[in-house]
Amino acid sequence: MSLTKKITALSLAAVLAAGLLAGCGSGSSSLASSSGSAASGSTTAFDYSAPLTDEGMWKDIKALDYVTLGDYKGISVPADVHNITDDAVQEQIDSILSDYATTNKVTDRAIKDGDTVNIDYVGKVDGKEFDGGSTNGSGTDVTIGTTQYIDDFIDQLVGHKPGDSFDVNVTFPDPYTSNTDLSGKDAVFATTINYISEKVNPDLTDDFVKTNLEATYGWTTVDEMKQGVRDRLQNNAVSQYVWEQVQSSAKVSEEPQAMLDYEGERTVAEYQSMAESYGMTLESALSSMGVASTDELKEKYADDIKQTVQQMLITQAIAETEGLKVSEDDVASYFKTYVGTEDYSSYLSTYGKGFVWMTVLYSKTLDLLTSSAVLA
Repeated sequence: MSLTKKITALSLAAVLAAGLLAGCGSGSSSLASSSGSAASGSTTAFDYSAPLTDEGMWKDIKALDYVTLGDYKGISVPADVHNITDDAVQEQIDSILSDYATTNKVTDRAIKDGDTVNIDYVGKVDGKEFDGGSTNGSGTDVTIGTTQYIDDFIDQLVGHKPGDSFDVNVTFPDPYTSNTDLSGKDAVFATTINYISEKVNPDLTDDFVKTNLEATYGWTTVDEMKQGVRDRLQNNAVSQYVWEQVQSSAKVSEEPQAMLDYEGERTVAEYQSMAESYGMTLESALSSMGVASTDELKEKYADDIKQTVQQMLITQAIAETEGLKVSEDDVASYFKTYVGTEDYSSYLSTYGKGFVWMTVLYSKTLDLLTSSAVLA
């Protein structure tokens, strides 16, 4: 997993944390933070670049007609924002190391909170097995305190050891929307603990860093890794702070309806692709949320849609003021930094040039704000 997924990276990803291009609750559609719904095989038909020029600007929309910018250069950043603690650095390093962890199967101790456990079970209601109530002997992993099963199923595993077989007694909620026939009924799950999974991180050495991280991050030693993580964390903290100040000082007179419509449709498209990734229809996914239609979905996220449009306007207004442009080299560099490759052809075919260029334009804009910030 790339470091940009471990650390909300400098540049565009920090803006995304504030909601820009965030898909209004549907999960980020950032080119830097995911492979993209359509790129991963979605059948969603949505033209991300339709309202955009090839330069990544909104067609027929001059942002400065709608935005009065406040101060956006030379913003002072307090020390408590940009000073990064050793603990914060170590937390990120541990997170990176976890991607290279090995898994041991532990069988000689009792289960405790936080453990990941492999179990098998067969569920019965009124003495009869029911559909979807069994692992069929294939085993499944659950994590104590994290995995959500009905009632207190998971809690009842604590204290047992691998090899134990016992009954877990639970009551289905009422209503139980996944299977209304089970609503409010008592169930017994004959459960067997197979093993406890313990992840063991590799030792952090210069050799490990050079072998596993040099190609992606350029680090060859532990010291370089620590400094690199610290620099990225600091840049991220500064970026987020600066963006919040810029956003709060800017005034948006109104949001163009074309932009609001686009964001609404993009929200629907992102939900559809997410539903498809779970093998669901959009209608069933919305129903599980208690949403009756796509219009109701847009209404649900109307405030988020408006906020995202305002953020887009503010960012483009700065780009217009500064005369920022995006080159192919800029795009390649962006993808190298945030995706790990200079080859962005799959993203281009999925999102179109306008959306890709807009993403990088917003990244350049935030880089401008961050580089001009003053660390107090």
